Amino acid sequence: MQAERKFGETVIVPEGGPSSVACLRALGEHGIRTIGISESEQAPALASKHCTERRTVPDPKKDREGFRDALLELAARADVRAIAPMREVDVFTLARYRSEFTDHLLPTWPDFETLRDVHDRTRLVEIAADAGVATPRTRLLSETDDWDRKQVVKPRFALLAEEYEESMPPDRLGSPGSAELLQPGVEPNREQLREQMGHEPIVQEYVPGSEYALWALYDDGEAVATCGKHQLRAYKYSGGTSIARETTSIPALERAGRAVLDALEYDGPASVQFVRNERTDEFTLLEVNPRFWLSLSCPVVAGLDFPQLFWQLAGGETVDSVPSYEDGVATHLLRGEAVHLHSVLRDEFPLVDPPPFTEALRDVAVSLYEEPNFDYLSLDDPRPFVKDVQNVVPFGE
Repeated sequence: MQAERKFGETVIVPEGGPSSVACLRALGEHGIRTIGISESEQAPALASKHCTERRTVPDPKKDREGFRDALLELAARADVRAIAPMREVDVFTLARYRSEFTDHLLPTWPDFETLRDVHDRTRLVEIAADAGVATPRTRLLSETDDWDRKQVVKPRFALLAEEYEESMPPDRLGSPGSAELLQPGVEPNREQLREQMGHEPIVQEYVPGSEYALWALYDDGEAVATCGKHQLRAYKYSGGTSIARETTSIPALERAGRAVLDALEYDGPASVQFVRNERTDEFTLLEVNPRFWLSLSCPVVAGLDFPQLFWQLAGGETVDSVPSYEDGVATHLLRGEAVHLHSVLRDEFPLVDPPPFTEALRDVAVSLYEEPNFDYLSLDDPRPFVKDVQNVVPFGE
């Protein structure tokens, strides 16, 4: 008879920016022990008072096997219950070496086949379309010859690894960069884009509208908890990574997000990103982030504690009830708001005009006044904010 599996109490939280700080704080509020890990001792998450133990690990972009081995060594400890996937490199490592990690932990992340479907945006679009979800017209750069349309070029893969792109060195993981809006009627420099993104990128139709997401936690293909997000502002006025967002509850968003994750038979935390087409009002898929999302603070402040639910699943517990969350709760990355305003003043992008600066400034000011909730800034746990400021604006000796 097999002995009953025993679960530790500690969660490993890799440094992944604001999401890691939010995860540490949420777990710490429940008295859950944590181990913060990072390639840098200057990581803001390691400065949190809720980071019980701190470890420096190899950089997976330079030494993926060293990073894997460091994670495995920690996972083998009797007191460790889970590794929270905060970045693409975290979930890739867990999925790629799944059998080794499941010797010690219950899997709370997707298997490698599923992860590859998520990381390969050409495959993801096919899966979503088969599930009845709206998707943008998508082609490889090499297959595109019509440049009169409104289009965006973006990496095909969300992460560069030998398993996805054969030109990638086997001992490294890489970041392929971000999407770029294209000027209609102008053929881009294909070789420059390939070199910039490290592989053959894709070209998608540009869908105008506001960005939304469905944040979700899945357990073996079944939804445990979900929360809707409306993006208020990004670093750039044209869109991208969120620096201000609010909770929302829209049935059509819920249906679209669940349809994608159900089709993937997903496991673990994920953020399904959409744009709400301003012409048709339908939610068109952008991508799936197969990990905890950067704006994790938002649902936690709104009452839906995803890190606590994740901790329960990692311990083999059944989640019988999930608390409701409050709509319209916003959180901010404070320095991101400054970057956004700078973008409104200085940046120029094809396809998207900047809002009037006075209007953008007013929106930021009103939002900060009405919803003073921040990713880093906390009077109860101030050191991550201080460390983030020091990292962005280093002070002289």
